[in-house]
Amino acid sequence: MKKDKSKTQKVVEVDALGQINENAAGIDVGAEEFYVGVPKGRDVESVRSFPTFTADIRRLADWLTQCGIETVAMESTGVYWIPLYEMLEERGFRVYLVNARHLKNVSGRKTDVLDCQWLQQLHTYGLLKASFRPSEQICAIRSLVRHREMLVRYRSAHIQHMQKALQLMNLRLTSVLSDITGVTGMKIIRAIIAGERDAQVLASYRNGRCAQSEEDIKKSLEGNYKREHVFALKQALELYDFYDQQLQSCDQELEALYDEFDPPDQSGTEPPAPRTTKRRKNQPHFDLAQSLFRMTGGIDLTQIDGLDTLSVQDILSETGTDMSKWPTVKHFSSWLCLAPNNLVTGGKVKRTSTPHTQNRASNTLRIAAQSLARSDCALGAYYRRMRAIHGAPKAITATAHKLAQIIYFMLKRRVPYQALDAAYYDHQHRERTIRSLQRKAASLGLRLETAAPIFVS
Repeated sequence: MKKDKSKTQKVVEVDALGQINENAAGIDVGAEEFYVGVPKGRDVESVRSFPTFTADIRRLADWLTQCGIETVAMESTGVYWIPLYEMLEERGFRVYLVNARHLKNVSGRKTDVLDCQWLQQLHTYGLLKASFRPSEQICAIRSLVRHREMLVRYRSAHIQHMQKALQLMNLRLTSVLSDITGVTGMKIIRAIIAGERDAQVLASYRNGRCAQSEEDIKKSLEGNYKREHVFALKQALELYDFYDQQLQSCDQELEALYDEFDPPDQSGTEPPAPRTTKRRKNQPHFDLAQSLFRMTGGIDLTQIDGLDTLSVQDILSETGTDMSKWPTVKHFSSWLCLAPNNLVTGGKVKRTSTPHTQNRASNTLRIAAQSLARSDCALGAYYRRMRAIHGAPKAITATAHKLAQIIYFMLKRRVPYQALDAAYYDHQHRERTIRSLQRKAASLGLRLETAAPIFVS
């Protein structure tokens, strides 16, 4: 059916171009030099270059002050912009960190000099939008959270190195143990490195809760203990232990940052119960749930279905706890790239897919949404219904969008999480479907009635 193009579209008032930021500067960020452009007439040279050393950054800030600059725009190039951004903020400048993709929509840059001049010109007319950057305390936590993820990833690589060394010696330990870094596996590996070769003695290190029998473990440990492979196993274990120690030090520093965090007023749910169960692998070496509860000012986000302490930490370290940065929940979902990026032209919708993103908070929400596939909760029922209609990829995005909305409103309105089961969701969906059918029937001059129950004798 041909789409009706006569439908009126929303009219947006567009202001004429005017110099909004008259005291604006543009900086082209590089690894070796910063090219800075200021309005003409502020100095003999409107463009100057400065090396990236700290002393030169101070000279750069002094020159901007001398030129009467109040706001600065720069691209987010790698990590080179971070020291410059922080030092300019300390000097009182209003710094705009601009997404490089947004500048590609307007051509006109060919060199470093033209680049900084183009940034300065666009910023003068208010055509640049600053990217979101959380508070200094959140940035400090975010840096350590990302560093911790790197340590976990590097440690995991050395687990694979241990598995490879065991396979080369035909020690089939990975066939009888689900995790060689568990209690049983680590005792056996350390004994092998210490010189033990008797399979019966090695199998006797089996933990009482191990699913496999001692006889099966003994059979898997009959192999060729070649010297070079044992040496490789030894070094892999030493590196694994080293990264494990680094993880513990990182967790201590994270705990100190959480203790120093200035939280909002405590309100909301009761504090989570102290951890009494055994710490799982990759979990922090301190009570992260209590720290997150204090950080959010009494809002326990770990009660949300599909989210645990590590996933909540990943999200909050990227978004922070202040939801006033986003005017509405739609802005928040759009920043996470979980909202459709509709492209409408000529009255037709050309594209509705969500944009690709490397946003860590968005990726964490997608993983959490995927974990709800078999969950007996309202979000799990919603995921399964979306998967049946649109497929798994779109169902993951839609459920991650739901999770983002829940987090936004919990932090914005300071309310606890209300858990709903799958039966309640199915009942609500059935009621909505009935109301929709009743409206359609009424528009056709019909009446929808509930069928009488049928009794079978």
